[in-house]
Amino acid sequence: MVYPGLTLPFILVVTCFAAWGSAANLTDVLVGVFRHIFSMSNFQSALVQFAYYGAYFSLAIPAALINKRFGYKAGVLTGLGLATLGGLLFFPASWLLEYGFFLIALFVLAAGLSILETSANPFVIAMGPEESATQRLNLAQAFNPVGANIGVLLGAVVILPNITPEAEKASMTADQLARAQEQDLSLVLGPYAGIALALLVIWIFIALRKIDVPDEHAHFGLEERGTGALGRLWHNRHYRYGVVAQFLNVGAQVCAWTFTIQYAQDVVGVPTGSSGWYLQASLLLFLVARFVMVYLLGIFRPTRLLFVMAALGVLFCLVAVFSPNRVGLIAVVGISLSLSLMFPTIYGVALQGLGRDTKFGAAGLVMAILGGALMPMVHGKVMDAFGAAEAFVVPALCLAGVALYALFDLRTARHTGPLVAEGAAH
Repeated sequence: MVYPGLTLPFILVVTCFAAWGSAANLTDVLVGVFRHIFSMSNFQSALVQFAYYGAYFSLAIPAALINKRFGYKAGVLTGLGLATLGGLLFFPASWLLEYGFFLIALFVLAAGLSILETSANPFVIAMGPEESATQRLNLAQAFNPVGANIGVLLGAVVILPNITPEAEKASMTADQLARAQEQDLSLVLGPYAGIALALLVIWIFIALRKIDVPDEHAHFGLEERGTGALGRLWHNRHYRYGVVAQFLNVGAQVCAWTFTIQYAQDVVGVPTGSSGWYLQASLLLFLVARFVMVYLLGIFRPTRLLFVMAALGVLFCLVAVFSPNRVGLIAVVGISLSLSLMFPTIYGVALQGLGRDTKFGAAGLVMAILGGALMPMVHGKVMDAFGAAEAFVVPALCLAGVALYALFDLRTARHTGPLVAEGAAH
């Protein structure tokens, strides 16, 4: 699967996939936490996701330029270093007790993870023969939900059960409220400090390891200059619509995971200390379903399965809207079943056949993660205006857009390229 001598470097890079999964999904927990600590609207708390995913959008092209000029190892080390700095910035943010400083720390952390993700995906592709590239990338991506579950588990065990209850705050003096706020914010510090330490350890191991990747500049068109690449990508409808589909997919994913806890609390009445377990269940379903989907993609055409899963996701969202009870909460958890297929499948389908434009195309697909910054704010606005259940119409519309992309791919023919989604047979 990898070239001789690259097994350990491959394992080290795979740990990066788990690391950014932990950070991203711990951020989902923070939306609900900040809403309680700072007494803000759902829209304001969703700024957490705007800071996080906005950084992903901003740094994707700089990451591609770093990779082109200095190589993938330099890109990975730059991303790990910047993400470590972001994790450490939570220390002064917790001392200053200002929401804005937490957003800055999140932005720096996510900026590093954006560079890391933009570098790590093609790095994995280049670590072995072209014919096994999809298999390597799929294996690496499978560890992302492993990290995601660790991140949510940290939130459910370390943060949420220890947050000062709203009922207690009602009888507190101003000084007591300030101390409670300080204590609650300190709970956020521990998990992010742990993530920063883990990223630093990975940085050291990769920095000290000589990694000679023969395919880095020899295959997949990565040695080509970007002249005309944007024009070619724009005129490729499968790629162009794929970026839109990825934007909608990530938007739906972040909406579903960000507001699972709020749905449990506000609609069903689940206590704060227990609400995090529903998000944990959602991500465990995502983890198991991803491996199931890998098997199914060996049988069915990727976009046919993508259409079925997107339609199922729309159905789950509508159940959440029209059954604002325990059944609706189970449906919210079930959305992860359909989401498990989408990111790597859209990624592979959109890049298929790009050849020398693959590198810049990959950066564009990472920039599509901007959907995770914008759609939760739309979801939060709808939630503030109409309610936590009704707001799930937002991810329903996003997943409907993904279903339309799958239909488009099924109804149009094109030349197949070296990258195919999840190693599926066509």
